Amino acid sequence: MRCETMIPLGKVDPGLREPDTPLDIRTIAEGAAQIESLGYDGIAVEECKDDPYQQLALASVTTEQLDLATSVAMAFPRSPTITAMSAWTLQKASGGRLILGLGSQVRGHIRRRYGMEWTAPAPRMRDYILAMKAVWRCWQYQEPLRHDGDHYKLDLMVPLFDPGPIDHPDIPVHISAINTNMCGVVGEVADGIRLHPVCSPKFIEEVMVPAVERGAVRTQRNPKSIDWCMKPLVATAQDEISLETVAESVRARVGFYLSTPAYKAAFEVHGWGDQVDQAASLSREQRWDEIPALVDDEMFHTIATVGTYENIASLLSARFGSLIDRMEFSIPVNNADDASLLTSMLNELRETDSRRS
Repeated sequence: MRCETMIPLGKVDPGLREPDTPLDIRTIAEGAAQIESLGYDGIAVEECKDDPYQQLALASVTTEQLDLATSVAMAFPRSPTITAMSAWTLQKASGGRLILGLGSQVRGHIRRRYGMEWTAPAPRMRDYILAMKAVWRCWQYQEPLRHDGDHYKLDLMVPLFDPGPIDHPDIPVHISAINTNMCGVVGEVADGIRLHPVCSPKFIEEVMVPAVERGAVRTQRNPKSIDWCMKPLVATAQDEISLETVAESVRARVGFYLSTPAYKAAFEVHGWGDQVDQAASLSREQRWDEIPALVDDEMFHTIATVGTYENIASLLSARFGSLIDRMEFSIPVNNADDASLLTSMLNELRETDSRRS
């Protein structure tokens, strides 16, 4: 089993799969129970090869305390009402443990994988969340469904499709964000922000935090109430020799992110805009093997946190401890010694002062 912890530098939410390998959905219930028995705070699942809501439904059956987070589920391919129902059902089944993390996805996937029209994601996400919350208010407080937004217009809810009130109606909504417009939407309407692994401390501090604060001002919200969550890009291994192999794999991952124009701002803040353009050009030509060469050591160690098991927790604490509330982090757990090692790492991360302490 692999534990991908989501530590609010004080909490832990493990996921349940090896990187770059398919998740066996049949093991989720068993894995979640094991994670809870080890004292973790929650699990986080992504939408890649299996439906995240079904994954968490399975995890909810064998657990009692774990937070259940989508990190993240795709918003736009589902209507706000469909997402509202999936979240409502999970929240009801789990006794109020859901954290609903939503992402917009990039233009190519919206058009070519989901077969949908592309629109500017930030204003659409704002409208999406407001529409979803209108559905929840309708169900919880029996008020008429009334949402008249630029993208979604909802005014029909009949008793047959109204699940009614639940015990824990306040579902935290997190948004995956990297660019300033979406950060602003987080500040306006969300409870948390899910950062992309490519975000460096410099980018978070100088670009993202001010953007979230500006959004919060627009709706008179307290930006300090927003949870900052991240799964950093980490290269770690038992020893230096093993780490070399892992590091090259992670360097290739940095190259993949470098080739994605949607993430350009995170590289541009460090003066690497030209490298983004070069990598994007190579990707269009399917010359993937040439992209990692664009990731020099300075870029690699700026974007990724690299270290052995002995020092990786302290490195992560030093880099993100003052910025992040919840952090996903993973090492393989195959036996009791691995579990003990992971626990010591998590305890070290938990001791880090959080951004709001």
